[in-house]
Amino acid sequence: MTEAAPSLRAALLGNPNCGKTALFNLLTGSRQKVANYAGVTVERKEGVVATPGGRRVVVLDLPGAYSLNALSADEAVTRDIVTGHRAGEPVPDLLVCVADATNLKLNLRLVLEARSLGLPMVLALNMSDAARREGIHIDREVLARELGMPVLETVGIRHDGAHELLAFFEQWQSTRRPGQAARAWHAPHFDEVMATQLEVRRILGLAVQTPADTLHTDDAIDRVVLHPLWGMLILAFTLFMMFQAVFSWATVPMDAIKGGVDGLAELVREQVPPGVLQSLLADGVLAGAGGVLVFLPQILILFFFILVLEDSGYLPRAAFLLDRVMGTVGLSGRSFIPLLSSFACAIPGVMATRTITHWRDRLVTIMIAPLMTCSARLPVYALLISAFIPERTVGGVFNLQGLVMFGLYVMGIVGAMAVAAVFKLWRGHARPTPLVMELPAYRWPSLRNLAQGLFERASIFVKRVGSIILALMVVLWFLSTYPGAPEGATGAAIQYSFAGQLGRLLETVFAPIGFNWQIAIALVPGLAAREVAVGALGTVYALSASGEDVAAELGPLIAHSWSLATALSLLVWYVFAPQCISTLVTVRRETNSWRYVALMAGYLFALAYGASWLTYRITLMLGGA
Repeated sequence: MTEAAPSLRAALLGNPNCGKTALFNLLTGSRQKVANYAGVTVERKEGVVATPGGRRVVVLDLPGAYSLNALSADEAVTRDIVTGHRAGEPVPDLLVCVADATNLKLNLRLVLEARSLGLPMVLALNMSDAARREGIHIDREVLARELGMPVLETVGIRHDGAHELLAFFEQWQSTRRPGQAARAWHAPHFDEVMATQLEVRRILGLAVQTPADTLHTDDAIDRVVLHPLWGMLILAFTLFMMFQAVFSWATVPMDAIKGGVDGLAELVREQVPPGVLQSLLADGVLAGAGGVLVFLPQILILFFFILVLEDSGYLPRAAFLLDRVMGTVGLSGRSFIPLLSSFACAIPGVMATRTITHWRDRLVTIMIAPLMTCSARLPVYALLISAFIPERTVGGVFNLQGLVMFGLYVMGIVGAMAVAAVFKLWRGHARPTPLVMELPAYRWPSLRNLAQGLFERASIFVKRVGSIILALMVVLWFLSTYPGAPEGATGAAIQYSFAGQLGRLLETVFAPIGFNWQIAIALVPGLAAREVAVGALGTVYALSASGEDVAAELGPLIAHSWSLATALSLLVWYVFAPQCISTLVTVRRETNSWRYVALMAGYLFALAYGASWLTYRITLMLGGA
């Protein structure tokens, strides 16, 4: 029996949008871990793959970079790792330069820069199938000779798309001493940059034949998609249909999950004797965590659209389209993708600002990112809209509840732009940095990437429900149950509990905007995770109810006990309110200052309170009692 080859540490290096992460996912599958590089919030992905012969390969997905001459935190981390200057990160045994085979003119500059380090390298021509479809012919032998490294073909979205790379891993033998450092690297001067560009053109002239009309289709689409008028209408329509789908498509799976949760609650009440355990399971766990889980389909639909837009190549075009509009409030189109990421969660949105090179632009983007309506708010929106907005169509086509949902997202966007404009006045006449960004080729989204992205999001959400949300619900149940009601008490026991006393105290603060003590209680655990507010309301009302009301659903309960003014005030509150504690901690790590955290929390609280007060008073005046 032959001994297995020693393990190999390979790093994937490439431009953004080259398909590097898709190739990483194909290689490692579920055998990967995601964390942050020490000292920064730049995400790192590391996974393990075994070759057919049993060789263990540790694969590191480096942040995307256009050059080793770093202009952002992402590129700085990539540069430091491949040059051996990242503390705690060994120099990779092998650099796998991943290049988009349809756009080698842009990708080869980074390959040539990395070649100067003297590390073992291999070039992976990713999306090689797309290049062939476009009529691009690449002579791999000539390319390998000119670059001085092996050249392989990969297709990151096909199940067998990495077989050449795996075979290369299998037979690769290192010629370097263990721990040998890379050659010293310095930032290139202007003449060196021009020389690199000329070298790229020379190599492409020898090794690549490109038909004259390669970009004809993309250019034809871009003439419409990037048009100042039609492009904006297409973008608005796309976002509008996304929020319509959140309500229209989710009904059946939500009903199925809801039926399962209700069935479990009824089973608990039948099988578990009345007492503390029954209350904990039915009123604490199922009414709380189970009430949040029901909104998983809507969250996955939202993420499905975001993943499709990203995988198709549309997002960078939307950034270019919005560059002029965002420039009016002191931002550039480069802020668009971090802000769009914040629709999923403000934490990765804040982290994504590291691609913004100008500090002032980055800071303003961080400060307004929480105003983008994150998916954690979706359960609150869905609950209140379903309870207070009738389910009917407008114009025979559009869902009224979806229209209200779209309006809430628009309100957050408009609020963010207004805040950015205020920051623009505050910081003077500083102009945003010009937007320079690659426009990738249009492509059909990969079903593999969509499935994996949705699975990861579902796993994250379910884990949150099963960990932090469940824990908070148990704590809230305890605080809402103890101490018990005194002898002769006429109200529900929760009114005499720790939570009830806290709620009564907070009610004095929130009464002017229409919030009762039950809402005030729900706001507290909601600071840890937005979606906890729905579970908290479920627990509070379950413990507040009696008799036949125990089995009643939360939506009808609040529709009966709240005024329309209160419901609208709470919706507006969640549009502007301070983000969860995790987001504030992330802002502290990104800005390295508690001052900006305090500024963010303060202005968001004031904005939320003021907007809710206006909403509540205007609705009351219009007869929304």
